[in-house]
Amino acid sequence: MACLRVHGLAAALGAILFALPSVALGATGFLTIVPESCRGPGGCQSVCDIATLANNVLTDAIYIAVFLSAILFAFAGLKMLVSVANPGERSRAKQTFANVAIGLVIILASWLVIEVIMRTLVGGSVLPWNAIC
Repeated sequence: MACLRVHGLAAALGAILFALPSVALGATGFLTIVPESCRGPGGCQSVCDIATLANNVLTDAIYIAVFLSAILFAFAGLKMLVSVANPGERSRAKQTFANVAIGLVIILASWLVIEVIMRTLVGGSVLPWNAIC
């Protein structure tokens, strides 16, 4: 049984490592985290630079979280398919589904809370809050 788990883990790790180069090359959604104006001597010079930096970090973190949650959903689905005869493993797969869904909802809700707070602080305009700079 332990040998089967090791082989399954090795196959999952191999699939992830096989997919990483294509993800890295196709990562057009990722932003440069540090803005151009912060790269010079003295670093970030204004509050707008810090707001842009925070927005870039938040956006990239959401991209990574969605990507990882898709991988974990696939892993839980595979675990559920493989463990048809074992109710204990099946319940663990369901728990993995629930945990990933809850984590994704928490991450996206935190983005929404930050967005609402920042829009309120900058005057509630229809523009994104980071467009005021």
